Amino acid sequence: MIAFFDDAGFILGGYIATFAAIAAFAWRAISSGRRLGKQIPDDDKYWT
Repeated sequence: MIAFFDDAGFILGGYIATFAAIAAFAWRAISSGRRLGKQIPDDDKYWT
C-alpha cells in the first residue's frame, strides 16, 4: 500500500497531462474549424 502512495503522484500527473493534452487539441481543432468556417460563403456550407 505504501508503494502505491509513492507512485501516486506520477500516476495522477500522467493522467492530468494526458487529459490536458487532449483538451488542448480539441480546443485548438474546434477554434480553428470555427475560424475557417467563417471564411466560407454560406452557399458552400453543406452542413447548414
